Amino acid sequence: MRPLPYDHPGTPVLTSPMAFLGWVGRRQWRTLLGGVTFGVIWMVAQALIPATLAKAIDEGIIPGDTGALLRWSGALLGLAAVTALAGAARHQLAVANWLRAAFRSVQLIGWHSADTGEALPRDTPTGDVVATVASDSMRLGGAYDTTARFAGAIVSYIVVAVILLRASMPLGLLVLIGVPVLVGLLSFIVRPLQRRQAQQREESGRLIGLGADTVAGLRVLRGIGGETTFLARYAAQSQQVREVGYRVAGVQAALDAAQVLLPGIFVVLVTWLGARFAIDGRITPGQLVAFYGYSAFLVTPLRTATEFVDRLTRAHIGARKIIRVLKVEPDHVDHPDVVTPGATEPPADSALRDERSGVVVEPGQFLAVVSGRPEESAALADRLGRFGTDVEGVTLGGIPLTHLPLATVRRRILVSETDPRLFTGVLRDELDPWGAHSDEEVLAALTIASGEDVLEALADGLDSEVEERGRSFSGGQRQRLALTRALLANAPILVLVEPTSAVDAHTEARIADRLATFRAGRTTVVMTASPLVLDRADRVLLLQDDAILAEGTHHELMHRRDGASAAYRAVVVRGADEEETR
Repeated sequence: MRPLPYDHPGTPVLTSPMAFLGWVGRRQWRTLLGGVTFGVIWMVAQALIPATLAKAIDEGIIPGDTGALLRWSGALLGLAAVTALAGAARHQLAVANWLRAAFRSVQLIGWHSADTGEALPRDTPTGDVVATVASDSMRLGGAYDTTARFAGAIVSYIVVAVILLRASMPLGLLVLIGVPVLVGLLSFIVRPLQRRQAQQREESGRLIGLGADTVAGLRVLRGIGGETTFLARYAAQSQQVREVGYRVAGVQAALDAAQVLLPGIFVVLVTWLGARFAIDGRITPGQLVAFYGYSAFLVTPLRTATEFVDRLTRAHIGARKIIRVLKVEPDHVDHPDVVTPGATEPPADSALRDERSGVVVEPGQFLAVVSGRPEESAALADRLGRFGTDVEGVTLGGIPLTHLPLATVRRRILVSETDPRLFTGVLRDELDPWGAHSDEEVLAALTIASGEDVLEALADGLDSEVEERGRSFSGGQRQRLALTRALLANAPILVLVEPTSAVDAHTEARIADRLATFRAGRTTVVMTASPLVLDRADRVLLLQDDAILAEGTHHELMHRRDGASAAYRAVVVRGADEEETR
């Protein structure tokens, strides 16, 4: 059995839901072929049991031939053994096919979500993405679960039809024509079911998204007294989902009833006609028993066929939703004229330049950028790190970032955002995801970020579990842990966005001193208005309307007597006042 997760889930075909389903099937063709093989053996062995029983009656019991009776009885035992063994193997492979298809879809969505970043939630509601992983991938896997049984149902249907045609042409034709007609009749129920299931899926996705948004903003909602309003919205959407569910249940109930009623009518018809033929002497007593057996057996292939249609319908809906997620394009993709990795890569001492603002980050420099509008400096950080869609005009060593492989940009430039994310897991893995550093190195980086007290408060130290989103930590603690993670990356160019905005002045002073020392000789850019950090910078820039308004050291800008320096002091003094209120 192949272990999960896959080393690489592959590059999917997204032209249509059926094309995607076909691509998934081809990726696991060996287990599908194995399942189909055992499924056919399993169903055909069952299909031969009534015919074998008929031979035992006609050639052994009626003429009193003990030898023939023993031979056919042995054949029956052999068929039973084959049915049991093939059924076990078929079931194991069916489950493997289901899980592999479902997990491949989940892994595709996970990888694509990581690649697209913020582009995915802008295009697709979070609830839809969650529902795609939790529900649609399982529905897609269900189609491959029934593939083996469906193949067995088709082959066994043909085998039974041949047996019945040889015994009686009218009965054979009845089976040969009747089964496809019954399956076709079920399509009139399946189509409206598909439409209503799709509607239910949309409403459920909206409900999940609303719930996720409400939970994410629960603290803010409590602060503004908006809990009641959102609770009413959630209750209304829940009622909508329930109403759609009722409509789906009605059609589903009709399909379930049809799966019992139509085969039942078919069994009665075949049995009645077979009994008439036996009375007329057109078939033997053994063949009559066989017809009774096939009347019961044919229910299984028919139900399997209808189940496969139902599962394929669900999988088609799920595949369409998965494709919608996988078609979301990331903000950052390699340019068509991207250079070959390593061929013309900028030297290690290359300057980073933003043509729009005129900001030039010299190699080895500790540069601080100040702006009266924090979103302006944050946007500059995104451009310098090639995040988002508005990244034209940024060069590294004279080469546009958009013309460099994205992997090269990520290796050379690291941007630590103002609202860093922490994930569930062990703290050591959270700080050093690749396991590239010793505990001593991790603790040293934590000290630079003034995070010793965070570690001391944890019973298991670096082995402590981090809760979802790091919610057990305060805002300042999360910020220092994220800074530790950024420092351990040892990026040649490190861009920090407000790395000390959530800590007190004493902690901020320690971080500023230690950060300047630790990053000495390596390029560091800090977007901040904190005087404590600005005072440690080699060079300070004041941005206004995406242009450099003032430039110098923090001391120079605080003591110059010109309009640009006055604007700098206004921003920095306001920032200092805000720090005192923290």
